[in-house]
This record gives sequence, structure tokens and C-alpha cells, in this order.
Amino acid sequence: MKLVSASTGGWKPRATEGNSMPFAEKYGPWAVITGASEGTGQAFARRIASEGLPAVLLARRLEPLNDLANSIRAETGVECITASVDLAADDGAQQVIEAVGDREIGLYVANAGADTNGAHFLDIDAKPWLDLMRINVLTMMQLCHHFGGSMRARRRGGLLLVNSGAAYGGSSFMAAYSGSKAFELCFGESLWAELRPYNVDVLNLVLGKTDTPPFRALLAEKGLPEPTDWATPQDVAEAGVTRLPHGPIHNQGQAVDTAGDQRRARILMIEEMTKDVFGERVPD
Repeated sequence: MKLVSASTGGWKPRATEGNSMPFAEKYGPWAVITGASEGTGQAFARRIASEGLPAVLLARRLEPLNDLANSIRAETGVECITASVDLAADDGAQQVIEAVGDREIGLYVANAGADTNGAHFLDIDAKPWLDLMRINVLTMMQLCHHFGGSMRARRRGGLLLVNSGAAYGGSSFMAAYSGSKAFELCFGESLWAELRPYNVDVLNLVLGKTDTPPFRALLAEKGLPEPTDWATPQDVAEAGVTRLPHGPIHNQGQAVDTAGDQRRARILMIEEMTKDVFGERVPD
């Protein structure tokens, strides 16, 4: 792991979801963004910096991370830390934790994990699928546990899981990817229910067609035309920052977020039904 370091830059009761606490106060003093070297990750880094919140920017390629950090510093004066990490490694989560060091993390953006294989499950070796599952499931889950535990103790923070419409059902060419995203969807919904009483927000930001370098490369490889109605990375980052207090799901690009509303209502109904079995969790 290569690390580039720089200097670092009270809980209030939750009144209602989406309270008026300033973004940097609610989700600071530091954010962590995985997959920050391009596309939606870069857009998240810039959008979060516009709120005055410094970030730890993580990806495998260090050079574009450093370019991004220098650009953000020059444009906003907001500090960034960059580190090269391999989220598909067995110790991927530990690499992130070491890169963060003793910085207090109030926002974790799980943005890495695009499927660049473009293949049927049985047509290639299993290793790329296992790597994808480590990024989208195991490493993401470990980091939610690590950062989420501290957020719960502080009674503030946010977990923003960048998801995909593939989470809603499997299809050809997406067996491992859609499976991993379905896990992320249900996992994020459960965390939202668990952490609501502690003033910690959780959002599954479910993307449709989005203009990202991996998607462009895959379309070019398959000889397919670029969509005319895809969202920009800036659209995604804006939706994530705006909708984070209103989890557990936002379906980016849909005029009405009906599926998210229905799933939210279902979670709340289950929570109410299971109080007699598990008891109602009340913060200390």
C-alpha cells in the first residue's frame, strides 16, 4: 500500500430525518471514498469537498488520485489524503483502515466495484468473480462495521453505498455482479433500520445507466452505442449528497422513487412487527 499523507483539517439529538445540521458537522470531520480515481468517485470527492469536508481518497491507481487531490486543494482549499489500496485483496479492508490512520471518519462512500468483465459466469476463470465479490461484499461489509461502529458511538455519521439497478434482479452477463449488489441492497436496508435511532444515515444509491469510464470501455469493447439518456457522475454525486439523510434507498434517474418508498415502508413495517420478539432498540 502506498500512502500520501497531509495534515488533517458533539453530538446533537436527532429531531427529524434530514435535520438541518450542516453537512460537514453531521458527516465530518473526514470522509472516506473508495474508487475515487475516476468517474463517480471523482465527482463524489469534488462534491463532498464543496461542503468543506476533507476526504481520504482511495483506489488502486495513485497518480490520478494525487492529481484529483491537488486539484481539490487548489480549487477549494479543502485537504485530501490519497492512498493506493487493493480492495479485492484478502486484507483490502485493513489496507483502508491503515490508510485512514487515527482520523475520525464521519462518512464512508462505498463507490468501488464496477463489473468490467462483460462475460457469462462460466466463460471466464472464477478469480475475477471472486475479486468482484470481495470488493462489493466482504470488504464493503468490513468497512461498514469498522466505520459504522464509531459513528454509532458518536451518534452521527453516514454510510453511502453506491449500488446498481442490477440489485433488483439477475440477468445474463451479470450473475456475480447482480448477486453482490442484491446483498448490498438488503445489507444497507438493514443497517439503515439499525442505525436510525443513533443519528447515523445509510443510503443505497441505486444507479441506472451512468457515464463512467468502465461503462464506456465495456460498450466500446462490445461495439455498442453510448446511451443518450445516461446520468453524469455529477448527477450521481449530487443525488448521493442530497438524498443521504433520506435513506434507505434512492433510485437515481427515476422520476418517482416508488420502489425505494415501497421498500422503506416494508422495512418499517417489519421493524414494528418484530419489536415484541427482539425488543425495541433504544440508544443509551
